[in-house]
Amino acid sequence: MPRRYILLSRVLFAAAIGTITFLALTGGAVPIVSTLNDKLQHGTAFFGLALLLDFSFPTRSFGAPKVSALLAYGIVLELAQMGTQHRDPSLWDVAADAAGLVIYAASLPLLRRAPGLQRRWEEERA
Repeated sequence: MPRRYILLSRVLFAAAIGTITFLALTGGAVPIVSTLNDKLQHGTAFFGLALLLDFSFPTRSFGAPKVSALLAYGIVLELAQMGTQHRDPSLWDVAADAAGLVIYAASLPLLRRAPGLQRRWEEERA
């Protein structure tokens, strides 16, 4: 995968982490985001984080280290919400995060065939 795509993936991953952290810990509702089902938001966000993290480090497969890091982030977010007055931590949110990761892992055979995404797995196959 070209270096510029790896760097772009890393910048997008960092931006996504920052945005998700902000949304998870602030009291202000974002109209478009707050109208979606909360668990769907968690699953979708963690699917996206999984994709960005996977593309950020293409020489390593999507396995336990990447999954563990993302799950730890989700748990830390829920723990951090305990310190806010406007957010309620939930184990169901962590379960939804995990579901997003499972869906990403299950979709890998399809993603590997998707035009434009195939470069991600070139080095892993070599």
